[in-house]
Amino acid sequence: MRIVFSFAFFCLALTATYAQGPNPPEMDAQQKVKQVIETFFDGFHKQDSSIIKKTLIDKVVLQTTGRDLEGKTRFREENLSEVLASIYSIPDSIKFQEKLTSFSIQVDRTMANAWVGYEFWLNDEFSHCGINSFQLVDFDGEWKIIYLIDTRGKAGCMEE
Repeated sequence: MRIVFSFAFFCLALTATYAQGPNPPEMDAQQKVKQVIETFFDGFHKQDSSIIKKTLIDKVVLQTTGRDLEGKTRFREENLSEVLASIYSIPDSIKFQEKLTSFSIQVDRTMANAWVGYEFWLNDEFSHCGINSFQLVDFDGEWKIIYLIDTRGKAGCMEE
């Protein structure tokens, strides 16, 4: 009887484990998420909207927050077409780079969050820094950015 009970418990546990489908190995999923974010920034640096768009869903939410000169919190939603137009319109005479300084990625099944530190440089001079917080969804094996919010500031950026 004990063997039957143990076998039944094992089968029940196995069924519950796979009830929502297998979970991908966490490291593989984290690497895929990181690759999507790096591809997004590759398109950004190349000023290539087609590369950027491949990493996003059609109705991606883009937001930013930070403090103004008076120390008041500012928050705004960005329009994707306006963001892409502004990236594309940066003249060749301006050198820009968003240096990614850190990654913290969590994955659960079809959802991921990536907390990505950055420094932004214009013509080799520090401009600002912050965090990009990405939310991604795995659409049948293809990770896409569904939401991005970033912080921007100058204080506390370059500390060792």
